[in-house]
Amino acid sequence: MMSKAHDVPVPSAAYDAAAAAVEAALAAGARYADARLVDRRTESMTARDGDVRTLDQSTTAGLGVRALVGSSWGFAALGDPDGDAACRSTGARATAIAQASAAVAGPDVDLLPAQAHVDTWASDCAEDPFAVSLAEKGDLLTGVTATMRAAGVAVAEALYQAWDTRTAFVSSEGARIGQHVRECGAGMHCLTVGEDETQRRSYPAFRGQYGTRGWELVRELDLPAHAERIAAEATALLTAPPCPSGRTTLVLGGEQLSLQIHESVGHAVELDRILGWEAAYAGTSWLDLDRLGSLRYGSELMTITIDPTLPGALGSFGYDDEGTPAQRRYAVRDGVWVGVLGGRDSAAVAGLTDTGSVRADGYARMPMVRMTNVGFEPGPHSLEEIVAATDDGVLMEHNRSWSIDDRRLNFQFGCEIGYEIKDGRRGRMLRNPTYTGIGPQFWASLDMLAGGDEWRAWGTPNCGKGQPGQVGHTGHGAAPARFTDVRVGVRG
Repeated sequence: MMSKAHDVPVPSAAYDAAAAAVEAALAAGARYADARLVDRRTESMTARDGDVRTLDQSTTAGLGVRALVGSSWGFAALGDPDGDAACRSTGARATAIAQASAAVAGPDVDLLPAQAHVDTWASDCAEDPFAVSLAEKGDLLTGVTATMRAAGVAVAEALYQAWDTRTAFVSSEGARIGQHVRECGAGMHCLTVGEDETQRRSYPAFRGQYGTRGWELVRELDLPAHAERIAAEATALLTAPPCPSGRTTLVLGGEQLSLQIHESVGHAVELDRILGWEAAYAGTSWLDLDRLGSLRYGSELMTITIDPTLPGALGSFGYDDEGTPAQRRYAVRDGVWVGVLGGRDSAAVAGLTDTGSVRADGYARMPMVRMTNVGFEPGPHSLEEIVAATDDGVLMEHNRSWSIDDRRLNFQFGCEIGYEIKDGRRGRMLRNPTYTGIGPQFWASLDMLAGGDEWRAWGTPNCGKGQPGQVGHTGHGAAPARFTDVRVGVRG
C-alpha cells in the first residue's frame, strides 16, 4: 500500500544496505532477519535568565540488524555504514550472536504472522523546525526567560527540541518500508526561593509539550503570552497555605493525568513486563494475562486507547520497527482491561494478536515493546462542570515529582500547584500538593472526565526503558478528571 500524499522517499542506497544485511543474516543461518537503516538529525537549545546557555546539534546514521535463531534473538549495529561488505558483516554478526544465545536451551521463538508491506510514510509537518533560524529560536527562549526573570523569580529557563528521522526497514519476509518522522516541542519554567523552600511553575507542562509535528506546534504554544503569569504564580506559591492532608475529592489537570496514565497504565500493559521479560526501570507489572478481558481496571468511565494513528501526537508513526502498520485498539474499555502493548514475538507467546508496539531508540538499540499513544478518549464533561459538581476537594495541576513501585501498582505524585475547591468553586491556591493511591482502586474512583477543547495529546519525550537504556517518545491523550476519596497532602 502507499501512503496518501505523504510519500517521502528514502534513498535507495539505504534499502540496499538493509537488504544486504538481511541476506547475510539468512546465509549465516538465521530463520528470520530484519534491518533498519536510520538517519537522524537532532537539535536542542536552552536559555536561562535571558541568555542562550546551550545549543546541541547532531546527526547520526547507522544500521541495526536483528536475527532469529531457534529460541534467541541476536542484534548487531554498525555506525555510518559504508559499503556492501560492512553491511553483510553486520548481518552475519547478528546471526552469530543469536546462535551463541541459542546454545542455552529454550523453546523456539515464534513470530505472529504478518503481511509484508512495501510502503512509505511521513508525518505531517507544516513548518520544518530545522528551517527556522537559530536567531528566531534564540530570541523566543531568551525573551520569555528575560520576562520571567524581570518578574522577580530566582531562575527562569526555557528550551526547545527537534528531531528529524528517516528509516529504511527491510525484512526477510519481503517488507520494504521507508518512513520520515519530524518531531518538536518547547517549554519553560521558573523557580522562586523563599526562606524554607523553592517553588516551581511550568508552561505548558513539566518538560514542555511535544508532538510529531513541525514548528507550528511551538508557535501555537505561544510561550510569551504565559511568561508573566507563571512567574507570578511561582511567587504566590511561596506564601500559599500547604495542601491539607487527608482523604478528599481530587481533580487532576490534563497534563498531570497524562503522566498518571503513562506510569500506572502505559507501562503496566507492556506485554514484555507482563511476561517477565523486562524488569528494569520500576519493573514488571501487576497484571495477569489470565484476567485479560475480565479484570476491572477502573470505573466504567475509564476507556484507554492505544493509538499510533493520532495526527500530530508524539507517539504516532506509520509502522513500528517490526514493519507492523499503526492501528488503533483498546487497552481498557469501559473500565475492563482488554489489550496490551506487544510485538510479534511476545504476542505469539501470549496467544494474542496485539502487535505494532515495538520500537527502538535509534539504529544501535534492539527494538522492544514501547508505548505509542496511550490515553483516554475524551469524556462528556468540562473542567468547569467538574468543579461546579464538587462540594469539597483539591485541584492539582502540572507534575513536579513521581514515584511508583516495581509492579506499577502503588504510586505517589507531587504537583506544582493546587487549588482548594469549596461548594463548587475554585478557591485559594495551595502549595506542595501531593496524592497517593493504588492503581485499580484509584482508577475505580474516576467519576467525571472532561473532553472537547480541554482534551490534548500530551507528549512525553523522555520515557526510559531497557538496559542498555533507551529513550522513547510517547503520547497520552488526557483532559481534567475527578477522583473520589483520594489520599492527598502526603509528606515525607
